[in-house]
Amino acid sequence: MNTKLLFNAIGKFAAGLILVGLMLFLPAGTIDYPNGWLFILLLFVPMFLLGVWLMVKNPELLEKRLKSKEDESEQKKVISLSLILFIVGFVVSALDYRFRITHLPLWVVIIGAVLLLVSYGLYAEVMRENTYLSRTVEIQENQKVIDTGLYGIVRHPMYFAATLLFLSFPLVLGSGIGFVIFLAQPFLLVKRIRNEEEVLEKGLDGYTEYKKKVKYRLIPFIW
Repeated sequence: MNTKLLFNAIGKFAAGLILVGLMLFLPAGTIDYPNGWLFILLLFVPMFLLGVWLMVKNPELLEKRLKSKEDESEQKKVISLSLILFIVGFVVSALDYRFRITHLPLWVVIIGAVLLLVSYGLYAEVMRENTYLSRTVEIQENQKVIDTGLYGIVRHPMYFAATLLFLSFPLVLGSGIGFVIFLAQPFLLVKRIRNEEEVLEKGLDGYTEYKKKVKYRLIPFIW
């Protein structure tokens, strides 16, 4: 077992758990925040299980997924804006709970929970299909175009899963205001996708042909 990779994965998992906890419970002014605990449970338990699966089955892919340093300047801008959006979205959702500004009904929270779990299932399937799936935009050695499974439906199924995931966050937290804030995230993903496709078209053999075969980037029959 790769000990360095294991400790890196554990460190990033723990840091993410602590940061999300701080962004939720400090603004909420209490740890008695049921939606916050539900969100943490739904987000981090599948994340842990997925990490264990990757560590055992595909540690190389796990290492790629833990890499976060972007070389593309356009991608750096998108990541910075996304980070700001997440912080604002989580903090506002917690403040929304604290001051009872909006309160989404239970059935909406349940829909959000289902969407979150479905998006994790899509994540796992995309990772199974594509072992080149780095978090950063790059062309890897011996990389090939994947055009089967979900990649035969849209060119960026991981970003489709991410869209569902991000939009589920405020629903699970029960915040209507948070949902409005998180609606900006798909537009940032569109910006990321456009830049990523420019990189892939220039450096990945067969990608131009793949674009002709699979017409839709993110959502079938829409875009």
